[in-house]
Amino acid sequence: MTSSEPKNTPAREADKTVRGSLAKRRRNARQKAMQALYQWDFDQNAATIDAIVEQFCELQNMERVDVEFFTQLASYVTDNLAEIDAYIFDHADLKLEELDPVERAILRVACAELRCRLDIPFRIVVNESVEVAKLFGADQGHKFVNGVVDKMAADIRAIEYKLPAPGADKPG
Repeated sequence: MTSSEPKNTPAREADKTVRGSLAKRRRNARQKAMQALYQWDFDQNAATIDAIVEQFCELQNMERVDVEFFTQLASYVTDNLAEIDAYIFDHADLKLEELDPVERAILRVACAELRCRLDIPFRIVVNESVEVAKLFGADQGHKFVNGVVDKMAADIRAIEYKLPAPGADKPG
């Protein structure tokens, strides 16, 4: 964006609604995806992720949630569970059953996002997973989540990971 371009262009306003910015709606979607996967993880035979997603949409306040993003993340995890769990196992140095169930769900969402949403920078995925872990995880769980998601990002997004951070080459 140039300095002469207005900040509130129609394209920028399209990303905002009365329900909140796209970034906030996506953060809420990540939280809901983690919660849905946490629920699904306890008894994968009781309900499909589609049924749980539908239940969330019917019974929870989804007004400030990017429902399409929520659905995509939750479905991607269950559709690709073996591969996602293998990534987590390879980078967490723990068996999946040894992981806190909340942190396992957070890691699954982050791994799915790293794999299927290349339009979202890996740094955002890492930061958002840490924020969700701070809200829902164990006391120091966010540190563990940060390390694992960062390692997965270095593997899954190797080329992007090696690029300098935006603004890193500018004098401070």
